[in-house]
Amino acid sequence: MALSSQLCAKWCMEKKGSVNRKCFLVLAAITAFSITARADIIPTLSSVTGSSPNFTWNYSANVTVDQTVNAGDFFTIYDFSSIMPTTTTQPSGWTFSTALVGPTAPLTSPTDDPNLWNLTWTYNGTAPIVGSSALGMFTVVTSTDQLKDGQFTAQATRNSGPNAGTKVSNIGTVAVPVPEPSSLFPILSLAAAIGVDRFFRRRKTA
Repeated sequence: MALSSQLCAKWCMEKKGSVNRKCFLVLAAITAFSITARADIIPTLSSVTGSSPNFTWNYSANVTVDQTVNAGDFFTIYDFSSIMPTTTTQPSGWTFSTALVGPTAPLTSPTDDPNLWNLTWTYNGTAPIVGSSALGMFTVVTSTDQLKDGQFTAQATRNSGPNAGTKVSNIGTVAVPVPEPSSLFPILSLAAAIGVDRFFRRRKTA
């Protein structure tokens, strides 16, 4: 989109008269479309602080132009952890929740492993947050500082144009923790128990 705008602008500068004016109208339309197309809630990992076993993952979130955060709007970070997070902070007006599947913004299809916990922050404030605006810092404590790429989806509300008041969904990439090794402990323990049981059964039949 940025490249198309640059090429159109260059061509406009080389033209004169009515063609020139028409070109700048097209350029304005392209620019307006690119701005409204970026109307999203976007969480970003700002930093990971602390030390083992308590690392705090700090996410900043923003709502961009042409969009408002109303009560019930939310964003979800998928496959964040193999252990359910219990220590969190969020700005006033936001509620934290976890689920193994979803919740997911409509019209999006993120990768969602049902064995890993998702993080969701839902806005329940009475005053709408009009974009563009910083939503604040959202933090979660885990036992690792190792990261990988994950996904998020979000839902907010369009605040202008003929579709004002309708919901807008978006999806993107965000850094999440590598699943903690402790999630393997129950599996390893079960395998060990089965192995020991088979060993003693063989001893009895020998």
